[in-house]
Amino acid sequence: MNAPLPVPPIWTTGTTEGIHTGTWRAATPRHLFAPSPCHQACPVGGEIATWIGQARNRDLQGAWQTLMRHNPFPAIAGRICHHPCESACNRAEYDEALSICRLERFIGDAALEAGWMPPPPACEAAGRVAIVGGGPAGLSAAYQLRRMGYAVTLFEASEALGGVMRHGIPAYRLSRRVLDGEIARIVALGVDVRLSHPVQGEQAFADIARTHDAVFVALGAQQPKRLPALADEHDWALDGASYLAACSRGAAPALGPRVVVIGGGSAAIDVARSARRQGHAVTLLALESEAQMPAQRDEVVEALEEGITLVDGALLRAVRPNDAATAASRLTLECVRVHFEAGSERGRFTLTEVAGSAFEIAADAVVTAIGQDPRLGDLGAAMRREGALLWTAAGGATSDGKVWAGGDLTSMARFVTEAVGMGKRAALAIDRSLRERGLGASGPARVLDDDGDEAVVPLSAISLHYHPKRARAESPRRGAEARVADEGEVQIGLELAQALAETVRCFSCGTCINCDHCVIYCPDLAIERVGLGYTVNTDYCKGCGVCVRECPTGSMAMSEDSK
Repeated sequence: MNAPLPVPPIWTTGTTEGIHTGTWRAATPRHLFAPSPCHQACPVGGEIATWIGQARNRDLQGAWQTLMRHNPFPAIAGRICHHPCESACNRAEYDEALSICRLERFIGDAALEAGWMPPPPACEAAGRVAIVGGGPAGLSAAYQLRRMGYAVTLFEASEALGGVMRHGIPAYRLSRRVLDGEIARIVALGVDVRLSHPVQGEQAFADIARTHDAVFVALGAQQPKRLPALADEHDWALDGASYLAACSRGAAPALGPRVVVIGGGSAAIDVARSARRQGHAVTLLALESEAQMPAQRDEVVEALEEGITLVDGALLRAVRPNDAATAASRLTLECVRVHFEAGSERGRFTLTEVAGSAFEIAADAVVTAIGQDPRLGDLGAAMRREGALLWTAAGGATSDGKVWAGGDLTSMARFVTEAVGMGKRAALAIDRSLRERGLGASGPARVLDDDGDEAVVPLSAISLHYHPKRARAESPRRGAEARVADEGEVQIGLELAQALAETVRCFSCGTCINCDHCVIYCPDLAIERVGLGYTVNTDYCKGCGVCVRECPTGSMAMSEDSK
């Protein structure tokens, strides 16, 4: 056995621990939890990197619970969300954006199949809250407030909950089984639901406010906008919302062989595709060019696959009824080509007619889907307005200190998940208000969106050599001929193997995954793992930044030392 090497005489302790090389440092690494770009873009403030990480570890129920902190509709959102998170995804600059929406659908469907339920409130609060409107904003607020322990009564004018999700989005996009299943979970928490109970007029709202400690109003937008060429009532002209609601009830009106749908948004696409399923030849007339249409790109592609004719960049000038005895069609639509320029705000634009481009379209009925406004008269005259909308401040507070509002009543962001996010934020604001009045539950207030002061993690912060390029999960759908023949869902969900492969593509931007790379690659052994976190021993860290460069998730940063 070899004898130990002698300790050099210039060492007084036999160890280098006394040599504090950290004094050379000008900057110190720190671990952080920073918001990912997808989180910042998410309308509900979902913890996307967290739940995808849980799914990657096959903890599907944990992923669902994280999703449900912010959104009670993961299976619904996974089908119909406009997914701005994917446009913001750092991976989009590297190969292809993560298929976040499809992953959310996968988790939501797994929860419905397994029958997972959110836990009941930990304790009951003294406050009583009324929700007026059972659409996505109202249901979201009811869900969050009931979880906090408040007694919640939900007033809905129609015979079923869901709002636009039920009456405006066709079953081939959103299965009624899925819709009913996710709504049932909210009701099962103990929400008192009053169906076929409209609340209209100042006195009706005053009565509800008198018997409740707070009111959240989410009446939606029911008043269709009209085109100048269709200012008068005609039996051959319908509005898109009414048509979709009739189709949802199984009572689609007879429109004749040829139908022209006017509009370029998702509602117009839904009307066109629904009319196609009723056997009509459908032409979609849009002001915007195909690339400018506000409808989701997948919806446009699917509509074209289903045989809908798109006439984009065109304006309806007039409708001319034809002689029923001699004409092949009931109507002639006089149109002209236009250049469309979007304005700085949603709904504002500039049109320039193309000289000599007039043309005609034969039709038997016209359905307009160019947007809707709320009926503010239903609220009475007391609350402050802002143009065609109800005015709200932060958290959805109205000019009435006891009333909050959200959804299409208060915003032009006409997407289901935007309404869900508004309902959640209003619920948190109501909770704070009721706590100040001594009507909240015991325990700390819930904080769901505290990202701290960190900036959004950029792609440059990700160590890409740990992330090989991988193809995005495919988005399969049923064949056009088969899907036009029924109301079955068009898009097909991911299988388990596909979903797990997609979770691996996630960079987990700003979220530490405890990979220990910072420990392994530190040349000074200055980083130590402590439980699920890390400490930096500043006695020895020289601030070289190797740990930051080797972090695969961008959850480390260098901070300049102040001397």
